[in-house]
Amino acid sequence: MLDDIYVGLGANLTHPVFGSPQQTLEQALRILAARGVGIKAASSWYESEPVPRSDQPWFINGVAKVETALDPVALLQVLNDVEAELGRTRLVRNEPRLVDLDLLAYGSQVRENGPPPNLPHPRMTERGFVLLPLKELAPSWRHPKTGKSINDLLDALPPGQVTRRLHNSTWQP
Repeated sequence: MLDDIYVGLGANLTHPVFGSPQQTLEQALRILAARGVGIKAASSWYESEPVPRSDQPWFINGVAKVETALDPVALLQVLNDVEAELGRTRLVRNEPRLVDLDLLAYGSQVRENGPPPNLPHPRMTERGFVLLPLKELAPSWRHPKTGKSINDLLDALPPGQVTRRLHNSTWQP
């Protein structure tokens, strides 16, 4: 049986070629598909306040369920390559960005304290903009390490995060 693999997507800057953050994230999904990473499903798009709070623009976020024969290390490299192709630079943590692609979970794998990627993504349980779209795709998902349900994780989110589903915003290939 294939592992359920989830990728988080986010952006809050307008891309000089592809346009709005949502258009840039849709382009990232097209590039991933062209590189052999099958997009099995994609959540609606959500807008979220930056975490931690700052005066930068709000983000557009989503989650995609993908299928690939790549192992987690190779998949992370593809995600990083797509980010670079779309102009992502990494200078400061939590900075505004053209695109952000995170490997959230790779089946039931738990990888910690080794070379990247850490799995599941170490900060995903602190982010409503990850958990809400993930719940949309996988309402019965459980954290591979803790066994907590997606609803338990949502209930435990730190207060004050603002994440709103954008209506009529589901990605279509």
